[in-house]
Amino acid sequence: MRESRAIPPESFATARLVLREARPEDAPLIFAAYAQDPEVTRYLTFRPHRDLKDAHEAVRRFIENWRSGKSFCWLIFRRDPGDLIGAISARPDQGMNLGYLLARPFWGQDFMSEALEAIVEWAFTVPSVFRVWAVCDVENAASARLLERNGFHQEGVLKKWSLHPNVSDIPRDCYCYARTRAKRVQF
Repeated sequence: MRESRAIPPESFATARLVLREARPEDAPLIFAAYAQDPEVTRYLTFRPHRDLKDAHEAVRRFIENWRSGKSFCWLIFRRDPGDLIGAISARPDQGMNLGYLLARPFWGQDFMSEALEAIVEWAFTVPSVFRVWAVCDVENAASARLLERNGFHQEGVLKKWSLHPNVSDIPRDCYCYARTRAKRVQF
């Protein structure tokens, strides 16, 4: 019998993307690609990175959380030419809770849909996962559309759910979206 806890693959390959676990040497790429961009970080739980030190600290947390099983972050690269374009994470929490971001030059090209589907497909191979979910700020229409296009259903509004310091200094209302697995997978 397979273990029911989430043991994620270190990497995924899709038609246009490679998703892989973060490495210490990725910090400069993260900083340059998206972490310092206030538009990318607008609805996220962290402020834009001020310098490379912030990116190194983020990578350190990604690696530490992966080792502890707290959360799993994959960096998203285009297969060709290999540019870092974003990140997606999964955290075991009442199923699998997802978070994601994409560098601004790659918005509107369905890259995040492709990455999201790879992570959802993996999550539903974990016997204990029946629910994959994500939240987004009620003003983040692009994220809500992404989730809806990818088969997530809005379950409601979580009042004062998440602090988005780039928008407000008090927790923000967020939509909660989920996809569920209808029956238990046999292994």
